[in-house]
Amino acid sequence: MQNLKWKAVLIVATILICVYGMIGIPKSMDEVVTNWNNNIRLGLDLKGGSLLVLQVQVQDAFKAEAITVIARLKEEMAKQAIPFAAMDNTEPKTLAEAEKIEISIKGVPLDKTSAFRTLINETLGSWVLTPVNSTDYRLTMKPTEAMTLKKDVVSRSMTTIESRINGLGLAESSVQARGGADSDSEILVSLPGLDDPARVKSILQTAAMLELYEVKDGPFARMEDALGKNGGVLPLNTKLLKSVRAAASEQNEGWYLVARTPVITGRDLRDSKPAQDEFGKWETSFILSQDAKGRFGKFTEANVGQRLAIVLDNQVKSAPTIQSRIEDSGRITGAGTNQEASDLALVLRAGSLPAGIVYLQEQTVGPSLGADSIHQGLIAGLVGLVVVIVIMLVYYAMSGVNATIALLLNAIILIGVLAYLKAVLTLPGIAGIILLIGMAVDSNVLIFERIREELRAGKATMAAIDTGFAKAFLTIIDTHVATVVSCAFLFMFGTPAVRGFAVTLVIGLVANVFTSVFVSRALFQFEMAGKGSNAKLSIGI
Repeated sequence: MQNLKWKAVLIVATILICVYGMIGIPKSMDEVVTNWNNNIRLGLDLKGGSLLVLQVQVQDAFKAEAITVIARLKEEMAKQAIPFAAMDNTEPKTLAEAEKIEISIKGVPLDKTSAFRTLINETLGSWVLTPVNSTDYRLTMKPTEAMTLKKDVVSRSMTTIESRINGLGLAESSVQARGGADSDSEILVSLPGLDDPARVKSILQTAAMLELYEVKDGPFARMEDALGKNGGVLPLNTKLLKSVRAAASEQNEGWYLVARTPVITGRDLRDSKPAQDEFGKWETSFILSQDAKGRFGKFTEANVGQRLAIVLDNQVKSAPTIQSRIEDSGRITGAGTNQEASDLALVLRAGSLPAGIVYLQEQTVGPSLGADSIHQGLIAGLVGLVVVIVIMLVYYAMSGVNATIALLLNAIILIGVLAYLKAVLTLPGIAGIILLIGMAVDSNVLIFERIREELRAGKATMAAIDTGFAKAFLTIIDTHVATVVSCAFLFMFGTPAVRGFAVTLVIGLVANVFTSVFVSRALFQFEMAGKGSNAKLSIGI
């Protein structure tokens, strides 16, 4: 009896813990509904929202890597007095072309060949040098390095996109690689409850690459004016950047001549937030990291009276004059509204994308369609549950009540665990719950038939119950483990909705082992505890 008391305490405690996870401790029916809605999260197909398919333009990252290698190589060759006639890279338009990107070096003197080869081997281990002729060479990226770069770019893009989405408060959203040989640079973004898809798409697509440059000259009305002032050639270590504000007017273009190397980049930011200036206009303020603080302070102190270009995505947002030493903060003006300033602050905090993205597909589910799906799913589940209960009661008599109690407890544990894990319930997840009704009953049927066999063989009731559970246990575990393995693959490679099905099914299977083996056996023991050793079991024989 002592053993049965502990079993009863464990079962009741499990029920109470799961119910608490679903609705907490409500003080009224309104709180029950509110807590339920807060704890049971609905996926995109039930709550409504958007599913976006994005493609990362990995070729941009390969191109940037090639440009960085060229700049580094030119610097090293200058140090070692190795001349060359020309150095450039191919312009990949697709991912397939990007993985075969090339850098050509022309006009290396014959007497510098050995020094040149040694330089390449020592500094560019991830590239392969191939001679074209006696003075020209070709650099190609190693396949393993190309694969690593591609995976890194997609992974960093997913992290950045996820940070931006979380900053918008879309907690039930998910970001995952689409997978597949033909879509290894594609990302699936699920946005349940999204009410402003245009804004979110704009935020996700913004590269948000912030850079602060020293202004050498400008602004110029036209690019030709800047080139003409310098004899048609840009001064060494400078480049031209277009002004964002002037870009809106074709008659009044604005161009700035800036240093080639930025003083500060977006990687040096510690925080960013929307703010208002002394005239009430919205702007975005930013704070630099401790490391960048010293560098920026020295630069601004040495360049008081000069201008500093604040550049976002290769376009000059503003070029204020440095009035005094600035150490750890700055601001980007020109935001029209609080939302614009907030969105810019968000993407700056989340970091810049390592490559551009384009939208391949967008699917939108309205909330009314989601409500219909929930309604129809619940009807299907209830009809199936009622039919199963009726059949179990008819076929197994009072033992069918045992199976029904275990079945209901299984559902309570499943929903409670979903609430505690903050898992998202999807339409396939509801299908998984309906499937679990059949699987749970299947476990009980297996146990009950084993007990029947033992009773027919002449065993005592309690002995038959113990033997029936013991013989059915390994079979139940075997089938459940096989299903869990299948769910693992669904979770790794499926869409967010399919992943919801996998999560729901796995939780339900684990709960089913507990209810069909432990709870169901305890119920039989409770039933037989007050009867004699020769008591009959109502199991439909």
